[in-house]
Parts: sequence; structure tokens; C-alpha cells
Amino acid sequence: MNFLEERIIKDGIVKTGNVLKVDSFLNHQMDISLIEEIAREFKRRFANKTVTKVLTIEASGIGIAAFVAREFGVPMVFAKKSKSVNIDGDMFVAEVESFTHKNRNQVIVSKKFLHEGERVLIIDDFLANGCALQGLISIAESAGCVVEGCGIVIEKGFQYGGRAIRNLGYQIESLAIVDAMDAENGTITFREQ
Repeated sequence: MNFLEERIIKDGIVKTGNVLKVDSFLNHQMDISLIEEIAREFKRRFANKTVTKVLTIEASGIGIAAFVAREFGVPMVFAKKSKSVNIDGDMFVAEVESFTHKNRNQVIVSKKFLHEGERVLIIDDFLANGCALQGLISIAESAGCVVEGCGIVIEKGFQYGGRAIRNLGYQIESLAIVDAMDAENGTITFREQ
């Protein structure tokens, strides 16, 4: 069992509907030492890749991606879930459905921040149905970027997202893959990696 799986067992809460709450240490309150360790692990797993930019989606991915970008010494950009008055000019847009929030959003990245030929590492906290990840891949490729890989903190391996995106040929590195959860007794089964 790795450091992240141990933390999920210790502090994660399984809820009905295949929901895994990790808000006490990952995506509401953040344990910075843990996030630093996660970033170092992504740096190790993608050490053979050339990364010139880290891309994520708001909001939960931002903190994690920022630490990953620091490890690689590159900028980080995040896709916004709504257009604000601050965003001007041309944009890359993708529509994504959120498993957690049960809604659809158009996510946007200003064309000022993604350029043809950049080598992008995509980072996110969760992978379930894969819609957010597919949206980020679409945005990166629309910009003419090379997607070097996708770093996922927690993947729900019993859902189709990870399998579908791997089948498209993308390298996905998930630090913890949950194969099963039982809300009644609070148990989590991780995939051997």
C-alpha cells in the first residue's frame, strides 16, 4: 500500500453513490506535505517526459497542479468553468460533465496561455467517467499541444473513464486506483499497481 492509499484508508469517507470524500486532506482542506509528496511522485513517474506546461481544471486540481508545476519548473494553467469579465480574446472551449456535481460545464482556457508545440502534462484530483480529462485533452490538442500524459491522484477504476482514455493511447498515471468501495462498512479496495 502506498502513502496515498494509506491516507485514504485513514481519513477518506465512503458515501453511498460511489462517492469518496477526501476533503479533509485533498480537495477542500489540503495537507500540504501530502500534496508535495504527490507532486514528487508525479515528477518521478513522468521523469522521462518533456513537460513545458501543466494543465488542470478548476477548482480541486489547481493546488495539486501548482505543486506539480513547481516540481517540473514550468507554468501551470487551469481551465475555468465559467467565463468572467477578466477573460478576453480567443479561447479554447470544451464541454465537460462533472460526476461529483452532476452538471455540465463549458470549460475554457485563453489562447494566450496554450501554444502550439507545448508539451502538456494534465493533472487532476479524480478520474471517474473521464469527461473532465477528455475535455482537457481536447483543449490541449486544439491548441496544437502534445499531451505528454495525465497524472491522476485518485482513479475510480470501477468506472470506465480511465480505461477509455488509456484505450486512446494516453499515458495515465494514477497514484491510487480504487477498484471497489462499500459505503455500508466503509471499506475501500485498491488495485495492485
